[in-house]
Amino acid sequence: MRIIFWGAAQEVTGSMHEVQTNQARILLDCGLLQGKRQPTYERNSHFSFKPEDIHAVVLSHAHVDHSGNLPTLGKQGFGGTIYTGEATVDLCRYMLADSASLQERDQAFIERRWKRRKDIGMEVGAHAVPPLYTLEDVTRIMGQFSPLKYGQKREVAPGITTTLRNAGHMLGSAFVQLELRENGRTCRVLFSGDMGRKGLPILRNPEQAPAADYLILESTYGDRLHPTLSNAKEKLAEYIGRTIARGGRVIIPAFAVGRTQQLVFLLHQLMVESSLPEIPIFVDSPLALNVTEIFRRHPAEFDYEASQFLKDGKDPFGFARLRYLRSAEESKALNDLRTPFVVISSAGMCEGGRVLHHLKNGIEDPRNLILLAGYQAEHTLGRRIAERQSPVPIFGEPYALRAEVAMLDELSGHADQHDLVQWVRPIAKSLKKIFLVHGEPKAQQALEELLTREFAIPVVCPERASSCEI
Repeated sequence: MRIIFWGAAQEVTGSMHEVQTNQARILLDCGLLQGKRQPTYERNSHFSFKPEDIHAVVLSHAHVDHSGNLPTLGKQGFGGTIYTGEATVDLCRYMLADSASLQERDQAFIERRWKRRKDIGMEVGAHAVPPLYTLEDVTRIMGQFSPLKYGQKREVAPGITTTLRNAGHMLGSAFVQLELRENGRTCRVLFSGDMGRKGLPILRNPEQAPAADYLILESTYGDRLHPTLSNAKEKLAEYIGRTIARGGRVIIPAFAVGRTQQLVFLLHQLMVESSLPEIPIFVDSPLALNVTEIFRRHPAEFDYEASQFLKDGKDPFGFARLRYLRSAEESKALNDLRTPFVVISSAGMCEGGRVLHHLKNGIEDPRNLILLAGYQAEHTLGRRIAERQSPVPIFGEPYALRAEVAMLDELSGHADQHDLVQWVRPIAKSLKKIFLVHGEPKAQQALEELLTREFAIPVVCPERASSCEI
């Protein structure tokens, strides 16, 4: 038996790990690597194995850094089944289609700019990279999904059974229990996926980890502790209030799945409490609008507070001053507004989507605020903005960063160092080894040292394409 780490190995995005036995090969996740266009395109478009040799995929959740390269896998020959949670199937139908559309639109935009530059004799640079996949590829791969309920045990390949448990990271997110059987021997592997936190808005808390022989553990925030969740709502009100007071607009890049719904729920609470000025609030993401409908279909995953909203006859994701924008024309109309407003728009790491147009039109105005409400991976535009680099490239053009930049780390859907250690603690005695993935080297090193000190278990931070016998 063997585990090969194909992605999210000493990096955060592109989650993909292969589990092999003498009878079968499966993937845990098949995510998009995000970052610089050309290098990421090369990685995302070329697998280091034959996709047709993979028997099945077990998908932890719908975020594109975990699910977003499934259409490419299918396009290149994978014909097996994708096992994942019920809500994740619903989410992927929209998220993968949105990913395909974004790639096509970004290519068209960059090619139009390339032609304009060429026509006036400017330096043109490289052509846009082609889309990895099309909407037709997405439709095809969605036919290979098979939903699982939390706690349901299923044989996903010969000699490999899986059980999904609630990870509390986003709607439908799961950590994965694998039971591998080979030559009369059984091995238990636990894959955390992205581990959530206790007390996040809307979602129920993560389930307790079951005993396992090997643990593949995310380490995104392995070197830090999150600010207290209870401060999130007050900070949100403070940031918005001071920006509106100086006549600016608040631009919030946010993942369309999870983070947008959390922000809307908190803004709804602030409106109920009369803690926000009477300003318009926009959600500018067709994907977020579709995803919000999926949230409404899965109230069983809601925590007590969100469930109470429903019980009282209120929509957690809708209120009088909130407007969801679907068309491009509605989105462009925001550029003409001369009064303060708040806009929540995807993508969360500023690597595509309508938020790029809002940044392009607002980043150079010092009255405005760019409020980053989630993790910003290395080499992304969001990371450059978080580090206050200036100028920053948007659609290949440099823009001076004059707007205020603030972080709302309280809403992170990832467990922090303390959360991760506490999640491992009850099963530490059963573990033979821990593999740290989905983290940058600095975060992984800090968590490796702490886990080794706390539990005296071998901890490894595998490099990409490295493998380990289990």
